[in-house]
Amino acid sequence: MLVLGIETSCDETGVALYDTEAGLLAHQLHTQMAMHARYGGVVPELASRDHIRRAIPLMEACLAEAGRTLKDLDAVAYTRGPGLGGALLVGASVANALAFGLGIPVVGVHHLEGHLLSPLLADPKPDFPFVALLVSGGHTQLMAVHGIGQYEILGETLDDAAGEAFDKTAKLLGLPYPGGPMLSRLAEEGDPRRFTLPRPMLHADSLDMSFSGLKTAVLTLVTQTQATLGEIDETTRKDICRAFQEAIVEVLVTKSLKALRQTGMKRLVVAGGVGANKQLRAGLDTAAARRGLEVFYPPLSLCTDNGAMIAYAGAMRLSQRSPAGSFGVAPRWDLTTLPRP
Repeated sequence: MLVLGIETSCDETGVALYDTEAGLLAHQLHTQMAMHARYGGVVPELASRDHIRRAIPLMEACLAEAGRTLKDLDAVAYTRGPGLGGALLVGASVANALAFGLGIPVVGVHHLEGHLLSPLLADPKPDFPFVALLVSGGHTQLMAVHGIGQYEILGETLDDAAGEAFDKTAKLLGLPYPGGPMLSRLAEEGDPRRFTLPRPMLHADSLDMSFSGLKTAVLTLVTQTQATLGEIDETTRKDICRAFQEAIVEVLVTKSLKALRQTGMKRLVVAGGVGANKQLRAGLDTAAARRGLEVFYPPLSLCTDNGAMIAYAGAMRLSQRSPAGSFGVAPRWDLTTLPRP
């Protein structure tokens, strides 16, 4: 089965071709990062208009890369939600028009299910069941994954997601949008011993997390440092970045290990944009190796939003006889309400 996947949930247009026998054949991605940078954040109307401009050319590029044509498609998958309503409508419109014109099935995919299943595109890939740490831009959750559509939330952030905390902290430090990736790069050169920041809910009985207080602690540290030194120099900025990242990583690693202990599972899957963070990967790999556990990640190119994860999730849904979808979007969509195949 050859499935075309279309992702337009926010500020990246992703298109990919996935074959259930041959694997991922091609994927194309356009990020709107530079366009939104001048505004300091995503402008929904601009995002929607840019998706309109990019979707068809990216689809044509994917087909050319794979040496396929529209007539070769067996199904189309698109991100139905959650996300920005206008942006989602672009992907839904393109996908449904293609499917109608070609007389093939169309399926709306949950964006987070796409992220959860993206490590299955890697080699080696995990077997079910596993614990998943989902750390995308707007979500930080720990889940028990027993199979396609079988998701149980074990814990989640009570306020800011880890990715949001990265971006908001970067803004406090005067880093340009999107600041999260730059903060991570600066942290690599920072001194981990100079500053110490709190680890919110690190020792709480639950698997829930909280990161808004950490952001406030950074603000206090920045204010105190400015009062002492005046302007924050580059070395100090790097050291604060390192302290912040150390705190985030320790919380995520500790909670992930606790989730594995509570479930009795031996496999951890990490998905979402923050899953590309080098220090997080190193921390999880080291902790897992000491305990005889396995950790799986999607390829680095598939950590952020992309069409490949949507094509794959759509193919899995269709191959397990999930009902094909119809036109529609769901900007707010609870992952746990998804039907089992």
